[in-house]
Amino acid sequence: MYQEKLREYFDKHMSEILDDLAEIISIESVADEQSEIKPFGEGSKKALEWGIKKLDELGMSTKNIDGYAVHGDHIPGMEPELGILSHLDVVPAGEGWHSDPFKLDIRDDALYGRGTIDDKGPSVAVLWAVKAIRELGIPISRNFRVIFGGDEEKGCKDMEYYEKKVGFPEKLFTPDGSFPVLNCEKGMVHLKFESELAESSKRVISLECGTVINAVPGKAVLKISGDNEELINALKRTDNRLDICEEDGSIVVRGNSSHGSRPERGINTATAVIKALNDCGYPGFEGLCRVFPHGEYNGKSAGLGFSDKISGEMTMALTILNINDGKLSGGLDIRFPIDRKTSEILDIITHSIKEAGMRPGKCFSMESHYVDEDSEFIQTLLKVYEDVTGEKGYCISEGGITYVHHTKGGVAFGAEFPDEDNHMHGPDEHITMETFKKNLMLYACAIIELTK
Repeated sequence: MYQEKLREYFDKHMSEILDDLAEIISIESVADEQSEIKPFGEGSKKALEWGIKKLDELGMSTKNIDGYAVHGDHIPGMEPELGILSHLDVVPAGEGWHSDPFKLDIRDDALYGRGTIDDKGPSVAVLWAVKAIRELGIPISRNFRVIFGGDEEKGCKDMEYYEKKVGFPEKLFTPDGSFPVLNCEKGMVHLKFESELAESSKRVISLECGTVINAVPGKAVLKISGDNEELINALKRTDNRLDICEEDGSIVVRGNSSHGSRPERGINTATAVIKALNDCGYPGFEGLCRVFPHGEYNGKSAGLGFSDKISGEMTMALTILNINDGKLSGGLDIRFPIDRKTSEILDIITHSIKEAGMRPGKCFSMESHYVDEDSEFIQTLLKVYEDVTGEKGYCISEGGITYVHHTKGGVAFGAEFPDEDNHMHGPDEHITMETFKKNLMLYACAIIELTK
């Protein structure tokens, strides 16, 4: 009913919308619990200050929840029936960008910058969806609440605090996943491990590979006591897509980073390095190669490899591998189907890690999340999707942990579309202009349909 008016509004204000996106992209909002600025550091604080400022400008009734999150209500004094939840923190920029990751770069009909798809671009789309509804005078009879958090990428402590302090509306969606509706999220295990490497004429003096446990490493830097040329040739045989060079006596290996829940989209430098080292006779890597074969993504070699009809095949990725002073430390990311429990997955992988000669260490896990697709809430979102896009709406399952994973009935509604590769958590993260415009329309229409 309002689609034509909304499209005209967004087209008219696109320059201002992109200005807002550029502003929030420029804030390097990597959460940091070790910072003196509590709870999540200066970047997160600045991003949330930006968020509440924008909500205030919309005329919403706002509140700062002790620096953990901010929110704005459309109708003051009325309990919200709908919540839209997104995060303003981001993962570290990393290397390999073709533009400044904290400066919006518009090229090839796409918007580049850290957070453009996860979650700053969608957050701006939500803000302008609300602004359009308010300025066009579209009638809303029930209150809705926009919530911005500042610690999604480091474990969602912001939302743990928010739920205890405030609580969530019964209906809740986040633009932190995929369209049409993501109602099934796999469980997750993040496990660290370590070992000591035996003394040998061939040894790894140092290795740095991976920065965060939920991203496939796209770069490795290692220094060895053996022949660099021998190892370089072994790396080339392992995967001819790798970019390999020598810098100051070290070997630098570049592959391609990807989100930990989508390891098949990356070129994992950690698994490539351990295979090449093992092939060249460096001791201590045979077990790791057996558990983490280069090019395998489902954990089958570790005794896993599960799948089910709803959530599909599981994934496993070696995401961190460091060596210093003869000590090896690593980390892995597992996303498992909803018919399995954390305890079963952890039992299997810890056994495999021990068999490989490693000591399992710190573990962080989440059970799976599933919301029945027959609910009126999900069916309304699917109808909105069909009305706006002209495509059939359906529910999907992913390995990514969205912002509503710990909530009772929350689902993800966007911001990606099926089969898109927006380089989430990797270099050159982006959202196409077409997808961004669809985000604006879909969030505006969803709010209208759920609160009219």
